[in-house]
Amino acid sequence: MRKSKIVASLLAASVAATTLLAGCNTTGNENSNSSNSGNSSAGGSSSAGGDTSSNAPEAPKLEYADDTILRMATGYNSASTGLFFDEKTITDNGENGALTLSDGNTYRNGDLKPTWVEVQNRLKVKFENKYQGNSASKEFDYWKEKLGDVDMVSGTATQLTENGAAGKLVDISKYLDSMPNFKAYLEANPIVRLSITGSVSGADKGAIYFSPYFDGVNDIERMPLMRTDWVEKLLNGEGEFKADAYNNTSTPAYQPYMPTSGKVAVDVVKKDGSGVETINKDYDKAGNIVAKMNEKGPMTGVEAVNMLRTYIDEAYDGYYGTNRADLFIGQNAAWDADELVALLRCVVANPQTLNGTSSVQGLHSREDANNQRRVDMFRFAGTLFGVRGLESRQDYLYVGTDNQMHDARQEKECWEAMDKMNAMVKEGLISTAFVNGEDVKTQDYLKDDLGFMHYDYNQTQTLYDDESQGILDTANGEKYMAVMVPVARWNDGTEKYMRFTESWRSVKTDGWGISVEGVGNDTNKLNAALSLIDYAYSQEGQILMSYGPDSFIKTKADGSYETFNFNGEQWPVISDKTREELWSLGKGNYTNYARYFLGSTLSFAKSQAFEYQCTSDVGREGAGYISTAIGLGTIKHPELALAENPWYTSVPTVLPYTTTQKNMINGFTEIGEKGQFSSSKDPNVNLLVDVITKGYTGSAGANAEAVATTISGDWNGAQYLALANTAWKLLVDYYNTLNA
Repeated sequence: MRKSKIVASLLAASVAATTLLAGCNTTGNENSNSSNSGNSSAGGSSSAGGDTSSNAPEAPKLEYADDTILRMATGYNSASTGLFFDEKTITDNGENGALTLSDGNTYRNGDLKPTWVEVQNRLKVKFENKYQGNSASKEFDYWKEKLGDVDMVSGTATQLTENGAAGKLVDISKYLDSMPNFKAYLEANPIVRLSITGSVSGADKGAIYFSPYFDGVNDIERMPLMRTDWVEKLLNGEGEFKADAYNNTSTPAYQPYMPTSGKVAVDVVKKDGSGVETINKDYDKAGNIVAKMNEKGPMTGVEAVNMLRTYIDEAYDGYYGTNRADLFIGQNAAWDADELVALLRCVVANPQTLNGTSSVQGLHSREDANNQRRVDMFRFAGTLFGVRGLESRQDYLYVGTDNQMHDARQEKECWEAMDKMNAMVKEGLISTAFVNGEDVKTQDYLKDDLGFMHYDYNQTQTLYDDESQGILDTANGEKYMAVMVPVARWNDGTEKYMRFTESWRSVKTDGWGISVEGVGNDTNKLNAALSLIDYAYSQEGQILMSYGPDSFIKTKADGSYETFNFNGEQWPVISDKTREELWSLGKGNYTNYARYFLGSTLSFAKSQAFEYQCTSDVGREGAGYISTAIGLGTIKHPELALAENPWYTSVPTVLPYTTTQKNMINGFTEIGEKGQFSSSKDPNVNLLVDVITKGYTGSAGANAEAVATTISGDWNGAQYLALANTAWKLLVDYYNTLNA
């Protein structure tokens, strides 16, 4: 039995077809140690295509000669995250110019990383390093005038699509019938197909110019994280909260978002995770907690906590008992924006109880001086206040119930949400470092017990719960954990209060294309490059591109994988040595370990199954709550399909603009990536963040409606949205013809 034989449930996730390759096994690397490569699924033959009848013509095979060389200008974003080891990685982590990994092999500068040694073995190709060690956009810019020197190249989806339309990159769609794994993946995920479709009209209708990259797929990305032990200290227990030292709350600025009267029914997961039950927020009985606090004005931290405790008891009719913290941190959590603001007021006013000092920060970002992380604050605002488009897969677009594209920036509700965040700033509920752009990071906040909460990726941020990090005192109960997403008023056509996350994994904005000039008339090169893409989407390829070779995976006595259930499917368990190495080399960060040392997760489809195993115990606890809620339907999310209710349709990562349309959009500088809405480190400008930190100042207007109007009018937002809708309609019409 071959080690990489996967269990039956994975067969449903990808096509049970043989990769169409030819040739004999060759390694081309002295570090090659793949006892199973000769039994790979590569090398067989099969017919592929939509017609499975006995009269269907057999699709052409992707045949190529042994040892076909592919010149790879591909990687993630640095010299250390390419297919080949770089000198820095070896020097920093090895000895005497060599690094031995848990697979028993020794690697040196310039050697292929283990994943790509295995790809080379299984596909019987040779890889030549052309990667310059840049981000996708800069890597493509380096090669765009000399594409004849490379066969495969990294780039952004936009770059690859534009240059593909110009005839510089291979149209992969012409070969889909000979790529059964890739074709099946696209058929199973329509939005993926639409996200990589470069044109929907003319001679290149349906063209695909790059292979998509998924940093996980069909799974939640960001989630709220809290110092849950602090919530328990403040809210749990019999009787009143008491403290000898405390601060006062600030003059109220934040106004209620949730109702001030009536009842709101909320579906929650039962405390034991066994099912769903409905509870009520009873505003007639308890009032709105923000309104009540605002009416009283500044108060002591003790008064604030006791007011919140009483509110929870009354609003939820004793549902949470003395474990009131479960409103925020439990499997059965039901918190909303107003309740969070009340909790933040309590946290900031009680540092003496929480950290023994006179100061603590409420909300912060992963890196308060880094615009790339600061933008997570407005993403969180979207989750708090029910605003679509702030975590879009493309710009700030979302599909409405009318099946039309909408731009969050042109809607006053978006800016009203930023105004509410600014009210939190005025009350001191958002970190002063964030407001001032000072260089403070999550690990700083946690190590010094100074920060309460932020919105981010679970695995990397809950690493700090592991004792080896020396950040949190977990032995004494300190705990930083993902918590349930909030209840908000979402307008999916019903204006109902529910949990929804727009932070949903789909096609990322980077990918790999095949150079037309590079492969030229060499069918060997073309077929080898196409086969690489197809293999990456096979069941075997997805495991390899996520986990690395079999030597990093735990196996049974019969050679098959040890597996565990992840999101309803069986996935491999990493080996004990891999887990140890993850910490010794990757410091517990799965993605860094995979990219720097294994060479996996650089492109194609990355499963979160490996990452989940590398998450701290605390990280798995919080993620488990959220996963259960998603599975039971109490957290809704976008779909990678054309949903029956268009509002739930995930926006494609790329829209098929014509060159003329793209040039027009590039001319709308104020709303472009280098204008007022950058999400990159440089330039450090984002108007949404500015409104959070500074309020409505500057030329954009003096209130939410004025800003939205400025963007729609003076900044060409209306023209941009019209172009987006034209492209979207054509894309939907094209998809319907595929399924006619």
